Amino acid sequence: MDVETAAQPSFLRTVFIGRNPRITLVRIVILVIASFVIFRFVFLPIRVEGASMLPTYHERGVNFVNRLAYLFHEPRRGDVVAIRTSGISIMYMKRIVGLPGETVAFHNGHAVIDGRMLDEPYLRFESFWEHEARRLGPDEYYCVGDNRSMPQADHTEGKATRERIVGKVLL
Repeated sequence: MDVETAAQPSFLRTVFIGRNPRITLVRIVILVIASFVIFRFVFLPIRVEGASMLPTYHERGVNFVNRLAYLFHEPRRGDVVAIRTSGISIMYMKRIVGLPGETVAFHNGHAVIDGRMLDEPYLRFESFWEHEARRLGPDEYYCVGDNRSMPQADHTEGKATRERIVGKVLL
């Protein structure tokens, strides 16, 4: 073994640590800090519990909520959002069907906005929900799940103020 061969790091060390361990350590630290910031403050994980968003989102699936999605614009009709409840760790995942100032009703399971039936291509199951018209306030959104085949009494739906909408669900 000559001097040049002994001074070079082994192939496995080069693959796992790199040629310069200090630079590799700095990269790891930066990656850990960036991951912590992104997944703590920007993309929040949310687990789907319950069947209210079937078939769009399956039960026990994990998705991420983009907290920056509504930084430059307000939530839009059709967006799937996370809604913060009074508990610190519980959020509902629902679809926005009604916007501020609109009147929302349900007929045969379909949302009726200001007297016109909303086109909802994400609905897959037959439903017979009926609900009288409700007027939304200037800062309220009407949110409901996609699975309207379940009894309306078993379904959490209703008005959510803008401050309770955490962000838009990705994917």
